[in-house]
Amino acid sequence: MATDPTGSAQGSERSVKSHAGTDEGTDEGKDEGRKLDNPAIAEAARALAAGELVAFPTETVYGLGARADDTQAVARIFSAKGRPADHPLIVHVASMAAAESFAASLSVEARCLMQSCWPGPVTVIVPRRSGMARAAAAGQASIGLRMPAHPVALALLRQAADLGVAGVAAPSANRFGRVSPTTAEHVRQEFGQTLRVLEGGGSEIGIESAIVDCTQSSPALLRPGQLSAAHLARLLGKPLALPSADSPRASGTLASHYAPDAPVVLWTAAALWDALQAGPGRAPAGLAVYSRSLDGAALARLGQGRLVLRRMPDNADQAAHELFGVLRELDAAGVSSIWIELPPPHPEWDGVRDRLTRAAA
Repeated sequence: MATDPTGSAQGSERSVKSHAGTDEGTDEGKDEGRKLDNPAIAEAARALAAGELVAFPTETVYGLGARADDTQAVARIFSAKGRPADHPLIVHVASMAAAESFAASLSVEARCLMQSCWPGPVTVIVPRRSGMARAAAAGQASIGLRMPAHPVALALLRQAADLGVAGVAAPSANRFGRVSPTTAEHVRQEFGQTLRVLEGGGSEIGIESAIVDCTQSSPALLRPGQLSAAHLARLLGKPLALPSADSPRASGTLASHYAPDAPVVLWTAAALWDALQAGPGRAPAGLAVYSRSLDGAALARLGQGRLVLRRMPDNADQAAHELFGVLRELDAAGVSSIWIELPPPHPEWDGVRDRLTRAAA
């Protein structure tokens, strides 16, 4: 079941990066959080309130949501995805008050990130209020909270809140460990036509949110996203720590994740070129190449014209935006292996590099 509450694939989306870092994030009256007058959103909100699953767009990727305070509804997420029950979910909220209802406490740093980056692509892990969303948190004493920036997501969350749904637990709407979806069609490819899917165009950012652990005295970056560690550190006025043995488990941080069916191999630009020059003895049949350095003419000179080639954008945000879509496209081409050039070692590429490293694990 698919519904389109926007009437446009792209027009309803906004530049999240230009917003992050302001102090407007939790204002109830923001245009991004307006209640869109569309029956599809109202119907989806009622479905969430009744304990059903709903896939919905966010600016990062599409999420598979259930009300976070309903243990049975949350269990349906784990079952549908094939996700281990000890791998926590992020709870999406529509307001600061909703975030506070899930939190036992909010540190100065947690409030800073929420005020500066919400709505937006940052998940903040805080101590969990006793009795709240235990199943969604995978039994941990902490919980990850985020307010998405997509207007459809915000409208859905606010209409669900009017029906008593304090927050919506929502991992990415794909089978566990696989490539995340950035369009409604990707979700249907994963789960078929029986799942309720709210359409909202292609995800603007294309990779999941950054996750910052604010349960310790020094906030730690558990998963990079679009906003760099340096940007988040400037907001906090202190550098982010590295994850430690005391860090809580967090979504999307397993060594192997975001993986297509075809094996992914990462190369430096020079090593990739050398491997392709080595010819058929080294390059497998049915090979796809995703590279910033190579083009079709270069491969033709090598006699590798039958390779499936996609050029990676030079801009990190553009590369993130298309990454999961390209991995799905190459997988659908039936290739036997996907060779990918490692992105540059610059902070703005950390999120893309993290997803590629896990895809190749």
